Amino acid sequence: MGIIWALITAVCWGSIVLVSEKLGGDFHSQTFGMTLGALLFSIVAFFIVQPDLNITVFAIGIVSGIFWVIGQRNQFASVDYLGVSKIVPLSTGMQLFGTTLFGVIVFHEWKTTTEIIIGIIAICAIIAGALLTSRRSEQGDQKDKQNFKKGLTILFISTIGYVTYVVIIRWFEVNGWQAILPQAVGMFIGALVLSFKHKPFNKYSYRNILTGLIWSTGNLTLLLSLPLIGIATSFSLSQTGIIISTLGGIFLLGEKRSKKEIIWVISGCVLIIAGGIMLGFTKS
Repeated sequence: MGIIWALITAVCWGSIVLVSEKLGGDFHSQTFGMTLGALLFSIVAFFIVQPDLNITVFAIGIVSGIFWVIGQRNQFASVDYLGVSKIVPLSTGMQLFGTTLFGVIVFHEWKTTTEIIIGIIAICAIIAGALLTSRRSEQGDQKDKQNFKKGLTILFISTIGYVTYVVIIRWFEVNGWQAILPQAVGMFIGALVLSFKHKPFNKYSYRNILTGLIWSTGNLTLLLSLPLIGIATSFSLSQTGIIISTLGGIFLLGEKRSKKEIIWVISGCVLIIAGGIMLGFTKS
């Protein structure tokens, strides 16, 4: 069941950047709108499930939510420099490396030699696929190189936020139903503080409530999968939604790629799928 939860996350999260780009707005409005949607989702879920909350759980959830804002806001910001079809694969590879490192070294989630071997091969396949999907057939001009460097720096900051947001929940063993409301509160506070000077209450923010609802569905299924199959496997499987984002960026948003690059993208997606399937065998 944990694998199914993680794959639902993949579909939801793989659609977010595409939906948000279609809805419009700058990265301040997009991020703030997502937090509004996440807050609405979490309030409804809280009253339905009524999980036990205490001060510790609430504090951990808020901190996790703030780190998520750092991750999501900077991922949206990097789109301006690199485009959806390029930043999503790169972001995915960086996040997978970080979360897997914590999952294996800190939480000891791969115990047998077979799990370690399969897991390493799987992660290498996913990262190789991510790099392949972002490969370019021609060298860009100086401006393109500068944009790539800026985008990569922003993505590094984004990765720190994303990895910490997941790891802190796993570290303190907070379950999914307990985490969603405190996380959403932290997300809302963080997004409001970071975007307050940019007048976040606008039509684009309200439009992006939809992306917040989509994200929240994926977030809940990820949190439910963590105790079942571990952070390394669950987060890695959840990131296979990169396929939706990458292909959608090319065919739906019209980001230009040569025929050779499209072949690389498809090959990269195959590697990512293969890696995701292999990760399923690292947990019984």
